[in-house]
Amino acid sequence: MSSADHLDDDCIFCKIIRVEIPSFKVFEDGKTFAFMDINPIASGHSLVIPKFHSANLYETPDEWVAVTATAIRRLAWAVEKTLEPAGVSIVQANGPGAKQSVHHLHMHVIPRGIDDDLMMSWELVPGDTDAIGELVERIKANLD
Repeated sequence: MSSADHLDDDCIFCKIIRVEIPSFKVFEDGKTFAFMDINPIASGHSLVIPKFHSANLYETPDEWVAVTATAIRRLAWAVEKTLEPAGVSIVQANGPGAKQSVHHLHMHVIPRGIDDDLMMSWELVPGDTDAIGELVERIKANLD
């Protein structure tokens, strides 16, 4: 079964994969597609998507998560070599609380500057170690 068998007719990213909607393609292989974000938050902001439609990380089969992660590394290296930013953020969102805007697994590569004012950081505030310890045990109980 080809990856085309796993695309959604109404998904904007699936339409980009099928070239029904134009994009600024960076690279493509048999399982992934990388392209520039047309609403960039920084110069070089780009995305990698699997050629398999699933709404988010939770619904994506492991093999597709793995190939997407490999492609994101390839793209991040190319962005690093090309732009020589102070850093690169890799961002992946799941659900409305994380501001996921397209319901197809995708990962952003965002070149960063030291004082770029992008709000993807937070203050380091020590947590309650007892509560952290209790929570880790609850999470462990739900690992597959």
